[in-house]
Amino acid sequence: MDVLDLERRAADRLPPHVYDYFRAGAGPDSVERSVDAWARFLHRPRVLRGAGGTDTATAVLGTPVASPVLVAPMAQQVAADPLGERATGRATAGFGSLLGVSTNTAVPFDDVSATGAPWWFQVYLFRDRAIPEQLVDRAVAAGARALILTVDITGLHHPSPEATYSVDPMEWPLSPEAERLTNLDPDVRERARGEGGWFDRSLGLDAIGWLRERSGLPIVVKGVVRGDDARRVVDAGADAVLVSTHGARAFATSVPSAYALREVAEAVGDEVEVYVDSGLRSGIDVATAIALGARAAFVGRPVMWGLATGGERGVRAVLDALHGELVTAMDLLGAPALADLTPDLVVPA
Repeated sequence: MDVLDLERRAADRLPPHVYDYFRAGAGPDSVERSVDAWARFLHRPRVLRGAGGTDTATAVLGTPVASPVLVAPMAQQVAADPLGERATGRATAGFGSLLGVSTNTAVPFDDVSATGAPWWFQVYLFRDRAIPEQLVDRAVAAGARALILTVDITGLHHPSPEATYSVDPMEWPLSPEAERLTNLDPDVRERARGEGGWFDRSLGLDAIGWLRERSGLPIVVKGVVRGDDARRVVDAGADAVLVSTHGARAFATSVPSAYALREVAEAVGDEVEVYVDSGLRSGIDVATAIALGARAAFVGRPVMWGLATGGERGVRAVLDALHGELVTAMDLLGAPALADLTPDLVVPA
């Protein structure tokens, strides 16, 4: 799959301010650095294993999936295709995987569930706690299977001074059908447009317990790039850790997820599942991630480019291509099952 060509085709179809937002990072080179980090690993293939087949099935927090290629939560998907997560969810369901759903989705939760894809809800904690309370309650009622607490961005209306996108989505001229935070009541949504909708900068470990008590769901903490932080959130009750730099949008000079993954995985061992996102562009990247300790990998921008260029079919084509690359990589590495993707297969370049 030529992801750069797919992005170019998406850029031709999207309004400039939308493409600008989707492609941008926290700094001028942050996305490129995040992608390049995965390509800097080399591999030590095994030979003459005589396995005769490849098994990519696994489970994430108890949900069976056919592939460790998962779909990352991404905001404003309706700007890429009017169906948004309705199309992405149907493609994900057909592929046999799991969908992350953004706080800033413009699609009702019930419509997401109707796609048939198992899904986790990505949640921010805002200054006005009525906002996440209502979102979490409604996500639970609609069938979300876990919550992804995002902890690496603390200023929704105050992007990094180095941020490379020019128009904040809060200012996009979207139709009422594309309203961000659509799962809120109108009065709560209006509060979210003011200071109540700013992120809670006092966020601490107690947020993990608060969310679990509120929802009764497993909590995945997203945005961890240090082993000591991973240990702290697990000790505080997190059910899983997601190594993430928010697609290289959180902090311009953050260590890439590819370089942070092994440290985080070693810090928590087998106590909880570890996932990764940010910068993955191929099935080889996914194989590398599994070998470094991830249970599964969330993929973002390639899926968005597929949605922009082909709707549901475009998303499915991306997922199938990534999976096919993963199967080929596993075969060539001498790893017939995901458990055979072990750290000794990977070396830094």
